Amino acid sequence: MSPGPPARLSLRGIGKVYPGTIANRDIDLEVAAGEIHAVLGENGAGKSTLMKIAYGVTQPSSGEIRWEGEPVVLRDPAHARSLGIGMVFQHFSLFESLTVVENAALALPGRPDLADLARRIEAIGLRYGLPVDPGRRVLALSIGERQRVEIIRCLLQNPRLLIMDEPTSVLTPDAVRRLFEVLRQLAAQGCSILYISHKLEEIRELCHRATVLRGGQVTGRCVPAEESAASLARMMIGEAPLQVRRDAGRVPVGEVRLQLAGLSLPSEDPYGVALHDIDLEVRAGEIVGIAGISGNGQQELLRAISGETLVEDDVAIRLFGQPAGRAPVARRRARGMGLVPEERLGRGAVPQMNLAENALLTAHRQGLCRAGFIDFAAARRFAAGCIERFGVKASGPQAQASALSGGNLQKFIVAREIAQQPGLLVAAQPTWGVDVGAAVFLRGQLMALRDRGAAVLVVSEELDELFEICDRIAVLAAGRLSSARPLAECRREAIGRLMGGAMADDAVAHCAS
Repeated sequence: MSPGPPARLSLRGIGKVYPGTIANRDIDLEVAAGEIHAVLGENGAGKSTLMKIAYGVTQPSSGEIRWEGEPVVLRDPAHARSLGIGMVFQHFSLFESLTVVENAALALPGRPDLADLARRIEAIGLRYGLPVDPGRRVLALSIGERQRVEIIRCLLQNPRLLIMDEPTSVLTPDAVRRLFEVLRQLAAQGCSILYISHKLEEIRELCHRATVLRGGQVTGRCVPAEESAASLARMMIGEAPLQVRRDAGRVPVGEVRLQLAGLSLPSEDPYGVALHDIDLEVRAGEIVGIAGISGNGQQELLRAISGETLVEDDVAIRLFGQPAGRAPVARRRARGMGLVPEERLGRGAVPQMNLAENALLTAHRQGLCRAGFIDFAAARRFAAGCIERFGVKASGPQAQASALSGGNLQKFIVAREIAQQPGLLVAAQPTWGVDVGAAVFLRGQLMALRDRGAAVLVVSEELDELFEICDRIAVLAAGRLSSARPLAECRREAIGRLMGGAMADDAVAHCAS
């Protein structure tokens, strides 16, 4: 009996050592042609490092890579792409000052005609349900739209191996279904797929095999369809994840902390979304969720609430009962507002700064500055407290933000904001790209903050998340916000119709009847 064809990609004894950290240790992994192979693990388990090695972004400290049976040294991503390897990063690798089509051109060999490439982008977006305007600059795109660009850019390369790091983290359920159809089509045509996701039901539905990492080592292998979500979670984190508890010792709903009254705002970006006559109240002791497909005005709304975009009508936004439409960011924070932005790197944290320095960005009023001077010892203590209370995997307050995994950096940012005990917390995509255990923990922390009397506004594309933690839910579509309905009156199908723009049905669509 002759041996079968060699694996499309084979990683043998892969190790990666950074100063003070062993990211990968003696990892073996094989992906066959036409296979969808999951890589599972909690935040900091070494998944992203391993995928960067497979894409040529970083070089292994030890071990061997084989491509279709032949040893290979992946010099850089361009070399990997020339072999047929494409990657969709969790933290996007796009140039913000360039347009979508210009970013796509950079990933392709030669000098493609931009007009023809724009047509190809539109065709792929239409075919796979990933709409994006080729002429828009990336800096004007939301997180969800940027993810579409990353996926389309890879599909343009007709890859033989596609590496996907959290590709559905900000996609709607319908878009996820369409993406799964695309991935199954690609696999049927012989494309291999390495798939990283913390959404265990997705893994069970989509993937043929899975390799589990913990602490940078392989700790298990399985066929996901033969496992339950709970058993996969135990393999990832070593125990069953905790469950979020609702309404445990919460305070009664109190005064209005955030009020939007007839908020209308033209978009500063010609490709952006204008806000139209938005009304919303968020009270002390409740979590209000805003659902919606990315690119429907979430970015514009968050900037108006945070103070990054000022509103001419001062009373269109009220914080703690006071007009705030023209109040700058610092004044709003001084009144007691906290913010978790959707972009971790660049807005939530500065990659090149360490965690203590990043703590200063928003928590300087917490005794970290005295008489105009920075108290670095206090900043380090504050950061260390955030690391300890939220279980952030980091070498300490001196660790650079860029050295943390996405999920651990997210935990630090949320910890930094909650540690300031805000009276109002606005959180955008609070559990994007974090593992199942960390997601449960972060959602529990948001609910605990609410139970202590804070008002919490959560903007998320994760419907499961909103239904799990929110007291009321509204939907943003085309810059218009539906009324916020109590959770008991919300149905997923109705929310989906509103997300699709059926605002005329608002009064009926939310209701249980």
